[in-house]
Amino acid sequence: MIRIEKYLSEQGIMSRREAKRFIGEGKILVNNKPAQAGDKIDLKKDTLTIAPEVQKTMDEKKTVLVYKPRGVISSKDSDKGKNIFDVFPQFKDLNTVGRLDKESEGLILLSNDGIVTKAITGKDHLIEKEYVVTVREKVTPHMMKQMSDGIKLDDGWTKPATAEKVDDHTFSITLKEGRKHQIRRMANACHLTVESLVRTRIHTFVAPKMLPGNFKILGEADINNLKQSGLSK
Repeated sequence: MIRIEKYLSEQGIMSRREAKRFIGEGKILVNNKPAQAGDKIDLKKDTLTIAPEVQKTMDEKKTVLVYKPRGVISSKDSDKGKNIFDVFPQFKDLNTVGRLDKESEGLILLSNDGIVTKAITGKDHLIEKEYVVTVREKVTPHMMKQMSDGIKLDDGWTKPATAEKVDDHTFSITLKEGRKHQIRRMANACHLTVESLVRTRIHTFVAPKMLPGNFKILGEADINNLKQSGLSK
C-alpha cells in the first residue's frame, strides 16, 4: 500500500502538492470513486484514474535548458534590470529552477514541472552542477582541498564537493547544493577574487557548444532521467 500523493510523485507524474490539490478537487479517482486526502492504493488491485483535464495539464508540461548570459537576472523581477525572460520571451510561462546570480553565466533550467523543480532544488541535493571559475589570484592545491572537503560559511559548512585546478587562475567545482552566492563565498574564504563564473553542466546536460541566448527543449527521456536521478534516493 502506498499513499496516492507519494505514488504520483515517485512516478514523476506530478508533485505531491499538485496531487493533494487535484485530490481535493475530486479529479483523481481510485476504482472510479473520488480519492480522499491520505488515501492509499494497492498497486496490484486498485485502478488509479486521472481526470482528462488534469492529464492534459500534465502533458503540457515543458522543461527547457537555456544558457543565461552574464548581466541578466534569473527571476521575473522587472525592476532590477534585464531578466532571463527578456532574453527568452517565448518561455515566459515557465519558471526558473534554482539560482544563477546576475554576474554569472551558463546553464539554467526553465520549467513548469514541479517534479523537475524538486529534483533540482529538493533538500536531498542529488543532482550535480558543475562550474568553471576564473580568479585574479593563483589557485593552489590546498585551496582545492579546502573546497572539496568543505568550508565553513556564515550559514554553516558546505557539503563535500569536487574542486580541481585547471590552470593558475582557473578551477572547476562540482556541487550538489545551491546556496546563495555559494561559490563566490567559498572562493572568498580561500582569499580568491572571482572574475568569471560559468555553470557548464547540470546533471548530464552540458554546454560545450551552447552560447549565451541558446536553448534546448528537453525530450521525455532526458526529463525522466533527471527526475529519477533527483528523486531516487
